[in-house]
Amino acid sequence: MTPANPVRYDRESEIALIEIDNPPVNALSAAVRRGLSDAVAHFATDAGARIAVICCAGRTFIAGADISEFGKPPVEPFLPDVIDAIEASDKPIVAALHGTVLGGGLEVALGAHARVAVPGTRLGLPEVTLGLLPGAGGTQRLPRAVGLEAAIDMVTSGRQIGADEALRMKLIDALADGTDPRAAGIAHARRLLSEGAAGRRLSDVAAPTVDPQVVESWRGKVAKASRGQVAPLRALDTIAEGLALPFAEGVAVERRAFMDLMQTPERAAMIHAFFSERRAAQQDDLKGVTPREVNRIGVIGGGTMGQGIAASALAAGLDVTLIERDTAAAAKAAAGVAAMQDGAVKRGKLSAADRDAMMADRFRAVTDYAALGDADLVIEAVFESMDVKREVFATLDGICRPGAVLATNTSYLDVNEIAAATGRPQDVIGLHFFSPANVMRLMEIVVADRTAPDVVATAFNLAKRMGKIGVRAGVCDGFIGNRIMSAYRAAADHMVLDGASPYQVDRAVADFGFPMGPYQVGDLAGLDIGYANRQRKAATRDPRERVPVLADRLAEGGRLGRKTGRGYYIYDNQSPQGRPDPQMGTMLDGIRAELGITPRDFTDDEIRSRYMAAMVNEGAKILDEGIAARASDIDVVLLHGYGFPRGKGGPMHWADAQGLGTIAADIARYAEDDPYFWQAAPLLARLAESGGRFADLGKDAQ
Repeated sequence: MTPANPVRYDRESEIALIEIDNPPVNALSAAVRRGLSDAVAHFATDAGARIAVICCAGRTFIAGADISEFGKPPVEPFLPDVIDAIEASDKPIVAALHGTVLGGGLEVALGAHARVAVPGTRLGLPEVTLGLLPGAGGTQRLPRAVGLEAAIDMVTSGRQIGADEALRMKLIDALADGTDPRAAGIAHARRLLSEGAAGRRLSDVAAPTVDPQVVESWRGKVAKASRGQVAPLRALDTIAEGLALPFAEGVAVERRAFMDLMQTPERAAMIHAFFSERRAAQQDDLKGVTPREVNRIGVIGGGTMGQGIAASALAAGLDVTLIERDTAAAAKAAAGVAAMQDGAVKRGKLSAADRDAMMADRFRAVTDYAALGDADLVIEAVFESMDVKREVFATLDGICRPGAVLATNTSYLDVNEIAAATGRPQDVIGLHFFSPANVMRLMEIVVADRTAPDVVATAFNLAKRMGKIGVRAGVCDGFIGNRIMSAYRAAADHMVLDGASPYQVDRAVADFGFPMGPYQVGDLAGLDIGYANRQRKAATRDPRERVPVLADRLAEGGRLGRKTGRGYYIYDNQSPQGRPDPQMGTMLDGIRAELGITPRDFTDDEIRSRYMAAMVNEGAKILDEGIAARASDIDVVLLHGYGFPRGKGGPMHWADAQGLGTIAADIARYAEDDPYFWQAAPLLARLAESGGRFADLGKDAQ
């Protein structure tokens, strides 16, 4: 088998076997499409073959398009034509599915006359996550297989479903007993031959009735879930419009919609996000470096973060020992971890038997640090205090075996100073998880000055094993994400002091596409966190820096957000998600009078411009200082840790799309009122002057 000929045609008695072998994920490259087309044509003329099976070698069925072809001119044969040829076959064709059957892979399967899957198969049409919609008949064949609402759900969300659900939905015709897709396909083909059945062409199936009320109901759900993204709503409209027409016309509607979306800024942004996530794990300086083996980990601190880290590690198959200060705290932490696993069982992510075995055999919550003596890696997740963390690491230095990796989950603090509490700074690294750690995929991997290369490689390997996206960061206050957050939150606080309300800021930011605004986020996290961080830095604060007086007053008054029922918003049985506080205006008026500020009005557009300019400017400083290696790494952090809208690709990609000259000019204008805060980053100024882009820098250039 050569890369130029990744499709093999064979025969077992009356059954033709069309096997795709295009590792690693059998992507639909031009060679695969050509091979499929040739194999189907061969099958048509093979007098000895009565039925065919399309299957794939390796670990998965076709997992989608070939990403190496993204952004390049399309090459014939085009996928819709290949699928039409499969479906038009006078002799039946069975698709034998395993692994992940995604995007064009599922569309190929829908073009077959029957589908059989092995247990564990997952299926989906995730095109909306790339700013697109299915473009090879998926919006028209899927509803004919599973019904209108199930198809709308799958297409507009991009979610994957398991084989059991696919069988219930009638997306597949059978679920095999074994795990060999080739054998499953042959067995199903023989069954069809013995029954004299030929399967069915989905293009011949009557379209489900399109109820306008159902579509409108889904429109509201999709609009709320997609937060301004174009593709999900366009996909919904395409399904509804196409199903009202004959099949061929419906497919033509789909193709026009697909081509329209190919030209949108949203599609470019989401493709950028897709590649940036993969690029984040690529560390040139680690090529050839062997990571240390990690099977047993320790977690110190059983609060919300520690519990989430432990649960995530358990899900990755690791053995976990959690340390707490006393028996009661250890029991509480263990109960929290158990509750997370119970939730995984309820969601179908974990069997009850596996949960019981996991908690009995691979997890323990204890109080004695000595239990960490044989740990391969220990993650500290205690209170955000340098003194406390240094004490923890000094203790670990005397207990952990040589070669064990010692990691801190600090959000802000100096990892070099923490490492200095040990006699093995080469083994110390920052692993900044995001809360809830069992859900959030981002992990900032903070590399200290003396961290050994194999420790860095171990961290990236651990992130991959835990299903996280690891992003490398240098040591500074707040690393990448929290440092940028501090900047854009400061810009928001300045606008609130100068006349905007927290509620207007939150609304303007949510309208940009964030799931919530900065003041809603603050209430959710707890206002004591930001207050403690400001107090930590108060002694070194520049006198020109504007203090967020409102935030300090709320924290000092015990208004800490959701956990106390009041923060910027009020939380009670009437408004569990929060409602504006009618006293906020009076409180702000008093603060402004104390500070001698005459309030002015802000438009939503100005709020968004200032908020984004602060974010991009700080990102440029971080990039120039080498805290982040690539602009795309900054985008990944903001996308996965801070809710930046995926349809805009991340702040640095968004800035490139706006034009850096525009952002630099905005900053210059804002500096007329506040020259201390609004200082254009040198890198931003240089790029703006030369007409450059962040994407053209170093490793981001493609």
